[in-house]
Amino acid sequence: MVTHPFHPLCGRRLEVLLERRCGGGRVFVCDAGDGRNLELAEDATDRGAVPGERALSFEVLVGLVAVVAAIDGGKER
Repeated sequence: MVTHPFHPLCGRRLEVLLERRCGGGRVFVCDAGDGRNLELAEDATDRGAVPGERALSFEVLVGLVAVVAAIDGGKER
């Protein structure tokens, strides 16, 4: 089932035709109907990890701060 809230097929159950590894995750090639296939990342489906209770966890924010600092070159404002 497509679970990504902004995907146009959110809430639809699709037949998985092919599963493959891509980077650190899986990608599913699904039958979207009308002779069309589409690829869905695992985290856009009900087969992906359960989303956190909050949109951004503390750990994610700490990681974001580190990325921004690296991009900014450690400049203080």
